[in-house]
Amino acid sequence: MKMAEGGNHNLALRPTELFWSGNGSRAHDKESPQGSRSRECEASFPDVPRWKRVLDVTCVLVTLPFWLPLIVLVMAWIAIASRGPVFFRQERVGYRRNPFMIFKFRTMHVNADTQTHAEYFFRLMEKDCPMTKLDAAGDPRLIAGGRFLRASGLDELPQIFNVLRGEMSLVGPRPCLPHEFARYGAWQQERVNALPGLTGFWQVNGKNKTSFSEMISMDIFYARNMSLGLDLRIILKTIPALIEQTLERRRAHEIESRRRAVQTVAVPKNTNGAVKRI
Repeated sequence: MKMAEGGNHNLALRPTELFWSGNGSRAHDKESPQGSRSRECEASFPDVPRWKRVLDVTCVLVTLPFWLPLIVLVMAWIAIASRGPVFFRQERVGYRRNPFMIFKFRTMHVNADTQTHAEYFFRLMEKDCPMTKLDAAGDPRLIAGGRFLRASGLDELPQIFNVLRGEMSLVGPRPCLPHEFARYGAWQQERVNALPGLTGFWQVNGKNKTSFSEMISMDIFYARNMSLGLDLRIILKTIPALIEQTLERRRAHEIESRRRAVQTVAVPKNTNGAVKRI
Protein backbone atom coordinates (compact mmCIF):
# COMPACT_ATOMS: atom_id res chain seq x y z
CA MET A 1 0.00 0.00 0.00
CA LYS A 2 1.05 3.63 -0.41
CA MET A 3 1.38 6.23 2.29
CA ALA A 4 2.19 9.91 2.27
CA GLU A 5 4.96 10.87 4.65
CA GLY A 6 6.14 14.12 6.20
CA GLY A 7 6.81 16.21 3.12
CA ASN A 8 3.97 14.57 1.18
CA HIS A 9 6.24 12.08 -0.60
CA ASN A 10 4.79 8.67 -1.42
CA LEU A 11 6.22 5.80 0.56
CA ALA A 12 5.73 2.09 -0.05
CA LEU A 13 4.81 0.40 3.22
CA ARG A 14 4.45 -3.29 3.95
CA PRO A 15 1.17 -4.13 5.74
CA THR A 16 3.13 -5.80 8.57
CA GLU A 17 4.74 -2.44 9.37
CA LEU A 18 1.39 -1.25 10.71
CA PHE A 19 1.60 -3.85 13.48
CA TRP A 20 5.33 -4.10 14.19
CA SER A 21 7.58 -1.20 15.01
CA GLY A 22 10.85 -2.91 14.12
CA ASN A 23 13.49 -1.71 16.54
CA GLY A 24 11.00 0.41 18.43
CA SER A 25 11.04 4.16 18.95
CA ARG A 26 14.34 5.84 18.23
CA ALA A 27 16.10 7.63 21.06
CA HIS A 28 18.29 10.68 20.63
CA ASP A 29 21.93 9.75 20.04
CA LYS A 30 23.31 12.51 22.25
CA GLU A 31 21.74 13.99 25.33
CA SER A 32 21.79 17.76 25.75
CA PRO A 33 21.87 19.53 29.15
CA GLN A 34 18.16 20.22 28.67
CA GLY A 35 17.61 16.52 28.01
CA SER A 36 19.51 15.68 31.19
CA ARG A 37 17.19 17.93 33.22
CA SER A 38 14.17 16.29 31.60
CA ARG A 39 15.45 12.85 32.65
CA GLU A 40 15.53 14.07 36.27
CA CYS A 41 11.94 15.33 35.88
CA GLU A 42 10.83 11.98 34.44
CA ALA A 43 11.71 10.30 37.73
CA SER A 44 8.81 12.17 39.39
CA PHE A 45 6.30 10.70 36.92
CA PRO A 46 5.03 7.10 37.09
CA ASP A 47 6.15 4.61 34.46
CA VAL A 48 3.55 3.24 32.05
CA PRO A 49 1.59 0.72 34.19
CA ARG A 50 0.97 -2.80 32.93
CA TRP A 51 -2.80 -2.43 33.28
CA LYS A 52 -2.69 0.29 30.61
CA ARG A 53 -1.27 -2.05 27.97
CA VAL A 54 -3.82 -4.73 28.90
CA LEU A 55 -6.67 -2.20 28.65
CA ASP A 56 -5.46 -0.92 25.27
CA VAL A 57 -5.13 -4.32 23.61
CA THR A 58 -8.38 -5.62 25.13
CA CYS A 59 -10.42 -2.60 23.98
CA VAL A 60 -8.91 -2.68 20.47
CA LEU A 61 -9.66 -6.39 20.01
CA VAL A 62 -13.17 -6.24 21.51
CA THR A 63 -14.16 -3.27 19.32
CA LEU A 64 -12.55 -4.65 16.13
CA PRO A 65 -15.97 -5.43 14.50
CA PHE A 66 -16.81 -1.72 14.82
CA TRP A 67 -13.60 0.10 13.84
CA LEU A 68 -12.37 -2.23 11.08
CA PRO A 69 -15.40 -1.67 8.77
CA LEU A 70 -15.07 2.09 9.43
CA ILE A 71 -11.42 2.02 8.35
CA VAL A 72 -12.32 0.16 5.15
CA LEU A 73 -15.14 2.64 4.43
CA VAL A 74 -12.93 5.69 4.95
CA MET A 75 -10.17 4.13 2.81
CA ALA A 76 -12.66 3.68 -0.03
CA TRP A 77 -13.93 7.26 0.29
CA ILE A 78 -10.46 8.82 0.20
CA ALA A 79 -9.49 6.68 -2.80
CA ILE A 80 -12.57 7.98 -4.66
CA ALA A 81 -12.39 11.59 -3.46
CA SER A 82 -8.73 12.35 -4.13
CA ARG A 83 -5.79 11.02 -6.07
CA GLY A 84 -2.84 9.92 -4.01
CA PRO A 85 -2.09 7.76 -0.96
CA VAL A 86 -4.91 6.88 1.42
CA PHE A 87 -2.71 7.02 4.51
CA PHE A 88 -0.39 9.69 5.83
CA ARG A 89 2.41 9.25 8.32
CA GLN A 90 4.45 11.86 10.12
CA GLU A 91 7.10 12.01 12.81
CA ARG A 92 5.82 12.95 16.27
CA VAL A 93 7.36 13.27 19.73
CA GLY A 94 6.41 10.23 21.76
CA TYR A 95 6.80 8.92 25.29
CA ARG A 96 9.74 10.57 27.08
CA ARG A 97 10.88 12.36 23.90
CA ASN A 98 11.26 9.21 21.79
CA PRO A 99 10.19 10.00 18.19
CA PHE A 100 7.85 7.72 16.27
CA MET A 101 5.83 7.75 13.05
CA ILE A 102 2.13 8.40 13.54
CA PHE A 103 -0.51 7.00 11.14
CA LYS A 104 -3.46 9.04 9.89
CA PHE A 105 -5.89 9.11 6.99
CA ARG A 106 -4.91 11.70 4.41
CA THR A 107 -7.41 14.57 4.51
CA MET A 108 -5.45 17.10 2.42
CA HIS A 109 -4.58 17.21 -1.23
CA VAL A 110 -1.17 15.77 -2.12
CA ASN A 111 1.62 18.37 -1.83
CA ALA A 112 -0.64 20.77 0.10
CA ASP A 113 1.23 23.50 1.94
CA THR A 114 1.64 22.63 5.64
CA GLN A 115 3.52 25.81 6.59
CA THR A 116 0.19 27.59 7.06
CA HIS A 117 -0.77 25.16 9.81
CA ALA A 118 2.60 25.54 11.55
CA GLU A 119 2.36 29.34 11.57
CA TYR A 120 -1.24 29.19 12.81
CA PHE A 121 -0.31 26.87 15.68
CA PHE A 122 2.60 29.09 16.73
CA ARG A 123 0.19 32.06 16.90
CA LEU A 124 -2.10 30.02 19.15
CA MET A 125 0.85 29.24 21.41
CA GLU A 126 1.97 32.87 21.63
CA LYS A 127 -1.49 34.38 22.15
CA ASP A 128 -2.66 31.51 24.40
CA CYS A 129 -6.13 31.70 22.86
CA PRO A 130 -8.66 28.86 22.26
CA MET A 131 -7.17 26.01 20.20
CA THR A 132 -9.61 26.29 17.27
CA LYS A 133 -8.61 24.16 14.31
CA LEU A 134 -7.61 26.03 11.16
CA ASP A 135 -10.10 24.12 9.00
CA ALA A 136 -13.01 25.16 11.22
CA ALA A 137 -13.30 28.38 9.21
CA GLY A 138 -12.72 26.76 5.82
CA ASP A 139 -9.51 25.33 4.36
CA PRO A 140 -9.07 24.82 0.57
CA ARG A 141 -6.28 22.31 1.19
CA LEU A 142 -8.81 19.72 2.40
CA ILE A 143 -10.15 16.98 0.13
CA ALA A 144 -13.89 16.40 -0.24
CA GLY A 145 -15.16 15.19 3.11
CA GLY A 146 -11.86 16.07 4.76
CA ARG A 147 -13.43 18.56 7.15
CA PHE A 148 -15.88 15.95 8.42
CA LEU A 149 -13.15 13.32 8.84
CA ARG A 150 -11.09 15.74 10.93
CA ALA A 151 -14.02 17.09 12.97
CA SER A 152 -15.31 13.60 13.77
CA GLY A 153 -11.85 12.21 14.55
CA LEU A 154 -12.18 9.50 11.89
CA ASP A 155 -8.87 10.62 10.35
CA GLU A 156 -7.18 9.41 13.55
CA LEU A 157 -8.49 5.82 13.31
CA PRO A 158 -5.26 4.38 11.82
CA GLN A 159 -3.53 5.28 15.09
CA ILE A 160 -5.12 2.11 16.45
CA PHE A 161 -2.12 0.44 14.79
CA ASN A 162 0.21 2.77 16.72
CA VAL A 163 -1.56 1.53 19.86
CA LEU A 164 -1.04 -2.10 18.90
CA ARG A 165 2.65 -1.37 18.22
CA GLY A 166 3.00 0.07 21.73
CA GLU A 167 3.91 3.59 20.54
CA MET A 168 0.60 5.06 21.73
CA SER A 169 -2.19 4.32 24.17
CA LEU A 170 -5.94 4.76 23.81
CA VAL A 171 -5.74 7.52 26.46
CA GLY A 172 -2.99 10.10 26.78
CA PRO A 173 -1.78 13.51 25.55
CA ARG A 174 -1.90 14.08 21.81
CA PRO A 175 1.63 13.70 20.35
CA CYS A 176 3.07 16.95 19.00
CA LEU A 177 5.36 17.67 16.06
CA PRO A 178 9.12 18.03 16.72
CA HIS A 179 9.18 21.73 15.71
CA GLU A 180 6.29 22.41 18.10
CA PHE A 181 8.03 20.59 20.95
CA ALA A 182 11.16 22.67 20.32
CA ARG A 183 9.16 25.77 21.33
CA TYR A 184 7.86 24.30 24.58
CA GLY A 185 9.05 25.71 27.88
CA ALA A 186 10.68 23.37 30.39
CA TRP A 187 7.46 22.82 32.38
CA GLN A 188 5.44 22.27 29.20
CA GLN A 189 7.74 19.45 28.09
CA GLU A 190 6.53 17.40 31.05
CA ARG A 191 3.49 16.39 28.98
CA VAL A 192 5.61 13.78 27.15
CA ASN A 193 6.04 11.84 30.42
CA ALA A 194 2.83 9.98 29.57
CA LEU A 195 2.33 7.66 26.62
CA PRO A 196 0.59 9.67 23.85
CA GLY A 197 -3.01 8.72 23.18
CA LEU A 198 -5.89 8.68 20.72
CA THR A 199 -8.06 10.52 23.21
CA GLY A 200 -7.28 12.19 26.49
CA PHE A 201 -8.22 14.36 29.45
CA TRP A 202 -7.93 17.54 27.34
CA GLN A 203 -10.03 16.16 24.48
CA VAL A 204 -13.04 15.48 26.71
CA ASN A 205 -12.73 18.69 28.74
CA GLY A 206 -13.15 21.50 26.27
CA LYS A 207 -10.49 20.88 23.63
CA ASN A 208 -11.08 23.69 21.06
CA LYS A 209 -12.46 25.96 23.80
CA THR A 210 -9.27 25.79 25.87
CA SER A 211 -5.99 27.66 25.45
CA PHE A 212 -2.56 26.15 24.81
CA SER A 213 -1.51 26.56 28.45
CA GLU A 214 -4.74 24.92 29.63
CA MET A 215 -4.13 21.98 27.29
CA ILE A 216 -0.60 21.53 28.66
CA SER A 217 -1.84 21.73 32.26
CA MET A 218 -4.51 19.09 31.62
CA ASP A 219 -1.98 16.76 29.97
CA ILE A 220 0.45 17.10 32.87
CA PHE A 221 -2.40 16.52 35.35
CA TYR A 222 -3.21 13.27 33.52
CA ALA A 223 0.45 12.20 33.42
CA ARG A 224 0.70 12.59 37.19
CA ASN A 225 -2.71 11.09 38.03
CA MET A 226 -3.36 8.34 35.46
CA SER A 227 -5.39 5.43 36.76
CA LEU A 228 -7.59 2.68 35.39
CA GLY A 229 -10.71 4.49 36.57
CA LEU A 230 -9.64 7.77 34.94
CA ASP A 231 -8.86 6.05 31.63
CA LEU A 232 -12.27 4.34 31.60
CA ARG A 233 -14.07 7.62 32.33
CA ILE A 234 -12.19 9.37 29.50
CA ILE A 235 -12.95 6.54 27.04
CA LEU A 236 -16.67 6.67 27.92
CA LYS A 237 -16.77 10.47 27.47
CA THR A 238 -14.91 10.44 24.12
CA ILE A 239 -17.80 9.61 21.75
CA PRO A 240 -20.19 12.21 23.26
CA ALA A 241 -17.37 14.79 23.16
CA LEU A 242 -16.65 14.03 19.48
CA ILE A 243 -20.34 14.37 18.58
CA GLU A 244 -20.56 17.70 20.39
CA GLN A 245 -17.38 19.01 18.71
CA THR A 246 -18.58 17.88 15.26
CA LEU A 247 -21.91 19.68 15.71
CA GLU A 248 -20.16 22.82 16.97
CA ARG A 249 -17.87 22.92 13.94
CA ARG A 250 -20.83 22.38 11.64
CA ARG A 251 -22.66 25.32 13.20
CA ALA A 252 -19.52 27.46 12.96
CA HIS A 253 -19.13 26.53 9.28
CA GLU A 254 -22.77 27.40 8.54
CA ILE A 255 -22.39 30.79 10.24
CA GLU A 256 -19.21 31.48 8.27
CA SER A 257 -20.89 30.42 5.00
CA ARG A 258 -23.83 32.78 5.62
CA ARG A 259 -21.45 35.62 6.46
CA ARG A 260 -19.54 35.11 3.22
CA ALA A 261 -22.77 34.87 1.24
CA VAL A 262 -23.89 38.26 2.58
CA GLN A 263 -20.55 39.82 1.62
CA THR A 264 -20.71 38.50 -1.95
CA VAL A 265 -24.30 39.51 -2.76
CA ALA A 266 -24.31 41.19 -6.18
CA VAL A 267 -25.16 44.91 -6.36
CA PRO A 268 -28.59 45.30 -8.05
CA LYS A 269 -28.66 46.73 -11.56
CA ASN A 270 -31.27 48.83 -13.40
CA THR A 271 -32.87 47.79 -16.67
CA ASN A 272 -30.16 49.26 -18.94
CA GLY A 273 -27.40 47.30 -17.18
CA ALA A 274 -25.88 50.23 -15.29
CA VAL A 275 -25.18 49.79 -11.63
CA LYS A 276 -27.98 51.33 -9.59
CA ARG A 277 -26.95 53.84 -6.96
CA ILE A 278 -28.13 52.99 -3.45
